Amino acid sequence: MFAAGRQWVRRARALMCCVMVAAWEVAWGQLRYSVPEEMPKGSFVGDVATDLALDLPMLQDRAVRLVSEGKTQYFALHGKSGHLVTVERIDREQLCRLLEKCVLRCEVIIEEEMKVHGIEVEIRDINDNAPSFREKETELIMSEMTAPGSRFPLSEAHDPDVGRNSLQRYELSGDEHFSLSVQTGPGGDQRPELVLAKALDREEAAFHELVLRASDGGEPSRTGTARIRVAVLDANDNAPAFSQAEYTVRVAEDVPVGSALLTVTATDADEGIYGDVKYSLKKVMDVGSQIFHLDLETGAITLIRSLDFEEGDSYELEVQARDGGGLFDTAKVIITVTDVNDNMPEMSVRSALSEISEDAPPGTVVALMHVRDRDSGPNGQVRCSIAESLPFRLEKTFEDYYRVVTAEVLDREAVSEYNVTVRASDGGSPPLWSSAVLSLRVLDVNDNAPVFAEARYSARVAENNAAGALVLTVRAADADWGQNARVRYRLWEGRVRGAPLSSYVSVHAETGALYALRSFDYEEVREVGLWVRAEDGGAPSLSSNVSVRLVIVDENDNAPQVLYPPSASGADWAGVELAPRSAEPGALVAKVVAVDADAGQNAWLSYELAKATEPALFRVGLHSGEVRTARVPLSRDAARQSLVVVVKDHGRPALSATATLTVVLAESVGELLSELGSAAAAAAAGEPSVSLTRWLVLAVAAVSCLFLAFLLLLLALRLRRWRRSQLLAAGSGALRGVPASHFVGIDGVRAFLHSYSHEVSLTADSRKSQLRFSGGSCCDTLPARPPPDEPAPLLAEDADGARRADPDAPPQAQPNTDWRFSQTQRPGTSGSQNGEEGGAWPNNQFDTEMLQAMILASANEAADGNSTLGGGTGTMGLSARYGPQFTLQHVPDYRQNVYIPGSTATLTNAAGKRDAKSAGSSGGNKKKSGKKEKK
Repeated sequence: MFAAGRQWVRRARALMCCVMVAAWEVAWGQLRYSVPEEMPKGSFVGDVATDLALDLPMLQDRAVRLVSEGKTQYFALHGKSGHLVTVERIDREQLCRLLEKCVLRCEVIIEEEMKVHGIEVEIRDINDNAPSFREKETELIMSEMTAPGSRFPLSEAHDPDVGRNSLQRYELSGDEHFSLSVQTGPGGDQRPELVLAKALDREEAAFHELVLRASDGGEPSRTGTARIRVAVLDANDNAPAFSQAEYTVRVAEDVPVGSALLTVTATDADEGIYGDVKYSLKKVMDVGSQIFHLDLETGAITLIRSLDFEEGDSYELEVQARDGGGLFDTAKVIITVTDVNDNMPEMSVRSALSEISEDAPPGTVVALMHVRDRDSGPNGQVRCSIAESLPFRLEKTFEDYYRVVTAEVLDREAVSEYNVTVRASDGGSPPLWSSAVLSLRVLDVNDNAPVFAEARYSARVAENNAAGALVLTVRAADADWGQNARVRYRLWEGRVRGAPLSSYVSVHAETGALYALRSFDYEEVREVGLWVRAEDGGAPSLSSNVSVRLVIVDENDNAPQVLYPPSASGADWAGVELAPRSAEPGALVAKVVAVDADAGQNAWLSYELAKATEPALFRVGLHSGEVRTARVPLSRDAARQSLVVVVKDHGRPALSATATLTVVLAESVGELLSELGSAAAAAAAGEPSVSLTRWLVLAVAAVSCLFLAFLLLLLALRLRRWRRSQLLAAGSGALRGVPASHFVGIDGVRAFLHSYSHEVSLTADSRKSQLRFSGGSCCDTLPARPPPDEPAPLLAEDADGARRADPDAPPQAQPNTDWRFSQTQRPGTSGSQNGEEGGAWPNNQFDTEMLQAMILASANEAADGNSTLGGGTGTMGLSARYGPQFTLQHVPDYRQNVYIPGSTATLTNAAGKRDAKSAGSSGGNKKKSGKKEKK
């Protein structure tokens, strides 16, 4: 019982050891299988997928490969099941003729992981070969004098099988004179010998027939036979004898074919045919018989095929020397082949990448290589190397396998493709080497942003450019490759003068060309600053920006603009200047003022006198535009001088504008008005006649409009009076107004007087002008307005009626007949010239506006010939007010008709002459006005 327990423990330990060995082999990537020989194609060998824990999709995607050495592939990896199967019939005797253990090796390579797993398949022997003799029939010659017990070696049988399936025993049958003896050689081989058991008698039997049978140990057992014929001869005293019982020779594997390796020698003391020795090979393998040749006469052994240390490093031959009498001797010949460095290292790439990403980490496997050298010793020791300048290194992984891995991070922009040369050299002298080249392309990674050719861009763009014109081109380069190096451009959005930047310029996405989408105007935009962004096509994309500055260059596209004198489109008196005939040379007459919207040289202005009635009378300042007299005006010079001044800029081409000035040579305003009136009449006379129908239509329309306006005005006045009578208190004083339609009113004067709570009504005749203050004034100098029940006069009363209505009103002063325009009192730029002349020009805004209104009314009346003031020719319509003898020299001073509130005094001119005459002439004025009322 105790013994059985110990036996079970031993079996458990043995099983555990086997399991541990198997686990260790799997951990180190080594698989071992065993199959018998002569299996049909497709036979199962092992489950590689399960043993290596491989995924079946990897097998289907051909990510796992099976490689083996040699020309013939005996195994394959099934793609669907992951089983190792046979693809060829395997004959152990053919593959492993000289080896006791037959093992085939192959490797499984996982492409994605760059791993190698070794597989060893042991080919088990089956009893598929029977023992066979090299010579089917053998003849032995023996003398009848041969002593019993003599031994004669027989040819051995050969069985390619191993183990129990190999040769096991010999059997002899056929004659009682002979027996069989089997000797065991140094290597364990069996050597059959024929033993003479009973003396021979030639007279009894000249020949003896024997059968030698060789059997193996297989089940069932196989046998082979050889026939032996023994011839009995007369007596032969001496047998041949070799000089050495064993011959040994060392031969290099590179010995040429036909070389004599050695010569065996045997001698026989007999004479005649009994002393003639013949040599033969008795025990030799099939391979040896194909490599060596023994000369039957000389015993020389020659080489008939080249030696290969890798195929066989030692050969053993048995040579027999036989004389003519049948006596023989044997000797052993051992030929040892020495290795020569005749094989260069063999390199094969089991797996390799054709491309690798540049961001692959160091240590990434690039290729798996198998290196071996068929030589032995130092000649078979292989050293592999890679050039130090390359970013790769070699690592030994499994037996003769090396893997090429990256030693550092790759940079495609520096080197885009590598040709890695792996060199393998042996330790021979001289050493032999071989090499393999790996072509590896580095895949690009988007690790470089676009870089512009310039740090900043600027361009000058002329204004008034065509829309869509090319401004400049920005260029950016990307060191990457393919899509990662494709650069596209776009604008950073911004605003220019409140408008989107994209409405001004655009950039071509592919070429980087910058186009102007609109015409630039230097006067509006003088500079445009923008940013252009360049993006590559990587994922994620990288970008860079560059600033672009567009400077708008001014062009001469704006003509000078004349500010003074203004355009004469609306009034004939615009641009009229007065120059006294007594003006000295160089006196300032007017100044032409002009501006240019351009800049720089295009805005530099110059003034020239292009045309004049008297070119020698005036000159114009080249840069100031001042019009001055060039000489003293002469009496023969026309009173009305027309000057055309050309204003030019300095652009290319130059642009210009003209200003027309009318200078009247006159000593007084009367002469000025007379000249203007005559000019207006001449202009009216020269106008072409207009269609009568059109004028009739216009006249009817005008009359209708005037009538309607009159009705509206009358209604407004009635409503205003009624509203005022309702709002004002009963005892408050009020100004009895007169409808403005009876007078020539001046809005500026009325607005001024209303600020003092009184009202002024002026007619063309100053004697009918009325001034009435409200009763609520601080100084009640005028009577209050009549009660509401008294009807207010619609039109102004005559002078006597006015006196009766207002008896306390002071007498009106006579108009000043002695006044003239001085140069300091003229409007416009010509008034800057200082000078004193007789008379005084109105020096406030009220007088100036009044005078301008009268001049304009007079000029219009003279133009259309329908004066409503009753004036005659040359009087500009003023004779109705001052009499037929009144001329332009008698323009009244209207300051005397304005009363200051709280005072009975009137405004008089600076001369003071009216104050002296006012008392005496007031009565006369009243009488004249009374007479006119009666008339």
